[in-house]
Amino acid sequence: MNKEAMKQTAWIGDEFVQQPIRGVILSFHGLGSPDLRVEPDSEELNWAKNGFLVVFPYYGPWSWMNRQSREFVDNLVASVYQVYGLSPEIPLLTYGGSMGGFSALLYTRYAKHPIAGCVAICPVCDLEYHFHERPDLPRTIRHAFLGYKEDLESLFREHSPVCQVGAMPRIPYFIIHITGDTRVNKVHHSDKLVAEMRKQDFEVTYCEVPGTGHCGPLPEEVVNAKTQFILNYVRACK
Repeated sequence: MNKEAMKQTAWIGDEFVQQPIRGVILSFHGLGSPDLRVEPDSEELNWAKNGFLVVFPYYGPWSWMNRQSREFVDNLVASVYQVYGLSPEIPLLTYGGSMGGFSALLYTRYAKHPIAGCVAICPVCDLEYHFHERPDLPRTIRHAFLGYKEDLESLFREHSPVCQVGAMPRIPYFIIHITGDTRVNKVHHSDKLVAEMRKQDFEVTYCEVPGTGHCGPLPEEVVNAKTQFILNYVRACK
């Protein structure tokens, strides 16, 4: 797709990158997000200042990184690298919270373009458990799989990071979860995923944050560690 089509289907922070692009970060929104982005937040401005091109795909408010979403993001990524003349060696990272964290994790498994690193905040990791976790969720997950011929159990396995660990790339992962999260239960999601990743010798940093919020607020030291994790990729490209 050309630049006009890209900017109709994603917010792209090219005007905020103050130097040659040295990294691309896919920032995935959470469940139900209907908004068009108009500007970066302070964290994204810092990434851009350090050479990151931030891409915020409009991949669907109830998509759950289904097959159509994965194909869309694959095409978007290919277009970004082509339109901006980026070398394939420019690192591509995934980032998000809640369903966005789920998408950041799951997309590493299926992406056509290799992913260099992943940051997931309070991510959904077990979609079957999440289906029963809150009454507002089944409609969104069934909508994501509308028209699929497989049974739900098979689709849960295909779309659950905890079931796909063995096929996920051996890259650094940075996972954050608040201990008392009532929207996405830490014990049934991140704890399970991280345990399986460590069992399989993945490089994973796991920040367990005391509190009751969902995806925030995060203490300054965790935010700083997350920022350093991301910026280390573009520093390596200098």
